Amino acid sequence: MVTGADMPDTNAAGTGPLMLHIDGSRALSGETVAAVAAACGRAEDAAGAAVVVVRVTGAPHGQWAASLTTKLVNQWEQALRRLERLPATTIAAAEGDCGGPALDALLATDHRIAARTTRLVLPTQAGLVWPGMALYRLARQAPNSTAVRQAALYGAAIGIEDALALHLVHEVTDDVDAAVATATARAAEVSGTELAVRRQLALDAQTVGFEEALGTHLAAVDRTLRLAAGAAS
Repeated sequence: MVTGADMPDTNAAGTGPLMLHIDGSRALSGETVAAVAAACGRAEDAAGAAVVVVRVTGAPHGQWAASLTTKLVNQWEQALRRLERLPATTIAAAEGDCGGPALDALLATDHRIAARTTRLVLPTQAGLVWPGMALYRLARQAPNSTAVRQAALYGAAIGIEDALALHLVHEVTDDVDAAVATATARAAEVSGTELAVRRQLALDAQTVGFEEALGTHLAAVDRTLRLAAGAAS
């Protein structure tokens, strides 16, 4: 699913994104968890200067969950949570059916680019939709959506038109590589550390009341003003 060879560091000049390749048709393993954790570690070490590109494709089939344990699934979910909170811009590039670990990773990124062939697939096991955190993210990101409800209850695939309309993907293109290059160049101009602050503020807005949020926003405003003053001096 993910190997060390799929995760090159930045190039010799110190530029270029960190890369992850996740094949959702292959079984989740400890190697997958370790590879995602390693990529996160490299991004964290870059002190806000990294961009992470996650290429995802493939969906589980057959008895794909037979070798899984609750412990391994928990480790995977913790690795995804780390990816989701990185001090770096994370960009997903999706092609074809994306389910299982591929869908998990897609939904944990900031900007999601998809080929027109892309479908989002919640996999099934023993006739039931897999109850992993992709189910949580889909419902949280597109609440009250008929397409998400049908996927959650019956495993119906979410087509690319619905995925775009529901903001589960943000860009649909005939040239994924070109779109990734454009998004990476734009992300490289933004501090990943500051992006992470704004990402969290936006997420908190869904559950935190105004009075509680105000202090956090004012702290972010103060930090921004100090950064601007430092840049001007």
